[in-house]
Amino acid sequence: MSEFGVYSEVGKLRKVIVHRPGLEMRRLTPSNAESLLFDDVLWVRKARQDHDEFVDLMREEFGVQVFRVHELLEDVVNDPEGRKYILDRKIVPNEVGVGGALELRAWMDEMEPAKLVSHLIGGITVSELPDDYRSVAEKAYGGNEFVIPALPNQLFTRDSSCWIYGGVTVNPMYWPARRKETLHMDAIYKFHPEFKGGDFKVWWGDPDVDHGMATLEGGDVMPIGNGVVLIGMGERTTYQAVSQVAAELFKHGAAERVIAAKMPPDRASMHLDTIFTFCDRDLVTIYEPVVNNITPISYR
Repeated sequence: MSEFGVYSEVGKLRKVIVHRPGLEMRRLTPSNAESLLFDDVLWVRKARQDHDEFVDLMREEFGVQVFRVHELLEDVVNDPEGRKYILDRKIVPNEVGVGGALELRAWMDEMEPAKLVSHLIGGITVSELPDDYRSVAEKAYGGNEFVIPALPNQLFTRDSSCWIYGGVTVNPMYWPARRKETLHMDAIYKFHPEFKGGDFKVWWGDPDVDHGMATLEGGDVMPIGNGVVLIGMGERTTYQAVSQVAAELFKHGAAERVIAAKMPPDRASMHLDTIFTFCDRDLVTIYEPVVNNITPISYR
């Protein structure tokens, strides 16, 4: 366990959590890509090569300590309590039906860690189920459907949780296709030895709570320094969430001002970091058609 926190958008990167494309990316097809929030399918082998080159560059050239989601999760599910925490929340009747909650849970409880994590992120199709459960599932789902959906957006690790100064949010995501990503990150913070018992706070968010209209994604959140935080409110982050995060930061003395950037709720302004990006303390790149129409709301 060591120190964690983010205190600037342009400071030296020392540690980072990334996700290497895996089974979930091979699940993308022209027919399901849109529902999984992708514009197109990916060349997975090339994506993995690019990812590995980027990780090597961070480690070897810049001395960054790189954590990979699947490796962290393998350690989590190798701990019986960590495995139970995830499966208790993922393999439930509301997600997989009553039969699935029993049969699927028993099967996944016996998986070795690497295979289990591959399926937690990559999903499970009917054709992959054990023979004694598959025949029942085929009647309910059809032969090639997901019993557990894939999570290809786990790739974007900044969104499902984000660090703000000396703490982190565990984010309720806007689209249902992304919400289980947050459970994985929450389990890592709770059960992985690198984070468990760490000197940081969870400012806001809990996978066990229905947050209603309050949704937050880390691509909208920028701790820019000097006690100031920028948070975009566009397609995926709502004022109900921003106001709660601001209140928690103020309560703990973690920030003095939160500036909410109200953007048009459309795809062009999916996240604040796509239209307003810090390159240095006094230098940003902007997408003018959206930035020129931002309405700022200041919390103190």
